[in-house]
Amino acid sequence: MNKQLAKEESSIKGRWVLITGASGGIGEAIALRLYQAGAKLLLVGRDQDKLVSLRSRNHFSANRCALIAADINEDSGRNKIAAACQKLPEPLSILVNNAGISEFCFMADQAPSSISGVLATNLLSPILLTQLMLPLLQQSTQPLIVNIGSSFGSIGYPGFASYCASKFGLRGFTEALRRELAGTDIAVCYVAPRATRTAINTDVVNDMNATLGNAMDDPATVAEYVLIAIKKRRAETYIGWPEKLFVKINQLLPKIVDGALLKQLPVITRFSQQKKIP
Repeated sequence: MNKQLAKEESSIKGRWVLITGASGGIGEAIALRLYQAGAKLLLVGRDQDKLVSLRSRNHFSANRCALIAADINEDSGRNKIAAACQKLPEPLSILVNNAGISEFCFMADQAPSSISGVLATNLLSPILLTQLMLPLLQQSTQPLIVNIGSSFGSIGYPGFASYCASKFGLRGFTEALRRELAGTDIAVCYVAPRATRTAINTDVVNDMNATLGNAMDDPATVAEYVLIAIKKRRAETYIGWPEKLFVKINQLLPKIVDGALLKQLPVITRFSQQKKIP
C-alpha cells in the first residue's frame, strides 16, 4: 500500500461516522461500504426494528455499530442523537446527512403538508443537526461533513419542484458552510447522485425514467462515490453521465436544458397523472 492510499484509509478506519436515514437504500449502502473500510457507525433512523434488521443482515459488530432510533425532524430526536454522540469513547469524526424524502407531483397537486415535509427532512433538519454536531466534530481530527444532495439540486425538474428546492438549498448550505469553516479543520462535502434504485422512487417514477431513458444507479454505486469523497475530502462530487454535463450546461446555458425538458414534459405530465404507488 503506497503512502497516499495508507493516508486515505486512515481517514476512515476506526473513526465514528454518523449516518442519517441509515435504513434507506442509499443509507444502508453507505453504512456497509464505510464499515468495510473500517469505520465505526452510528446509524440513525426512525424505526428501531429496521435498524436492528439492517445491523443483523450486514453482520455489523455491536462494538462498531450503534443504533439511534430518532426523528431528525424533531428537536427531541436531534437532541437524542447529540446525547448519543457525546457518550462515544472517541469523538465523532464524520457526519453524513443522508436522510431524504421525495414526492413526484406537480406543484398544483401537492399537499402543503407534503411540501413542508420534504423541505423539513431534506433541508431544515440537516441544517439544524449539523449546527448541533459542530462542537462535537471540532473535538475530532480532520472532521468531515458530507451532505447527500442530488443532480436535482442543480437542475430544476418538472414534477419535483419541492424536492429540487430542498436540494438546491442543501447545495447552497454546503457551499456557504464550507467557506465559513475554511479556516478550521472541518471539511464540508456535497455528493450529488442521479436517479437511484431505492424505495424513495415509486413504481410510477421508475416507469417514467425507463420511458425517458433516464439512467438509474444502484445504491452501492453511490456509496462508493461517498467513500471516495470522504477519503479525498472532495468539495463536490456529481455522479453519472450525462447528468454531470447537464449540470454544467444548466449553469452556463439554461435555455438549452429548458428546451430538452420541454420535449420531455408531455411524458412527465402523463406519468404525474397516474395513481402514485407508495
